[in-house]
Amino acid sequence: MTIRLISEKGKETGDSSFAQEVKEKSQAHLERCYQCVACSSGCPVAFAMDYAPHQIIRMTQLGLKDRVLDSTTIWLCASCETCATRCPNDIDIVRMMDTLRQTALREGRTQQTKLPLFHTTFLAGIKSKGKIHELTLILRYTLTSGDIMKVKRLSKDALMGAKMFAKGKLVVLPTKIKGLGQIKRIFQQAEKTND
Repeated sequence: MTIRLISEKGKETGDSSFAQEVKEKSQAHLERCYQCVACSSGCPVAFAMDYAPHQIIRMTQLGLKDRVLDSTTIWLCASCETCATRCPNDIDIVRMMDTLRQTALREGRTQQTKLPLFHTTFLAGIKSKGKIHELTLILRYTLTSGDIMKVKRLSKDALMGAKMFAKGKLVVLPTKIKGLGQIKRIFQQAEKTND
């Protein structure tokens, strides 16, 4: 079913199959949302989002796929579960956001911001080492994002890194963890599930 809407962005077309797909993949009961705004009022990063969590839910319900998948909100979600905890209808908003991120990655909707690049770089670090090593993360992200050409920012980051190292906040070499094979299996299972 197609829904036609008029908003501040002009005429938009909603696709109800998008809402159904997100609901099925995330197992989040989006139909329960009555826009009480509890999720957004408790979100610690809502101030930085282009749309608050309750707005993302509503746009997903309406099938506004382009607007949802092109938003920075899905990438800024910290998965802290504050929203899901506060939701009076037990909607698993964190799983919904994760499903939206996976859909955006699968469809190549990552041009609007560098946040998806950071997301994939972060996960690649966990997959290879079992945990995050900050210096490796910074180096990989800087090289792949093109930020290495921004000399002013690079020198500012290097100065901050030196201060953190002096305070013992950064380690030069990553430490090994037990159970790295188990973490790799988790990633393999997740990749199978997303196919």
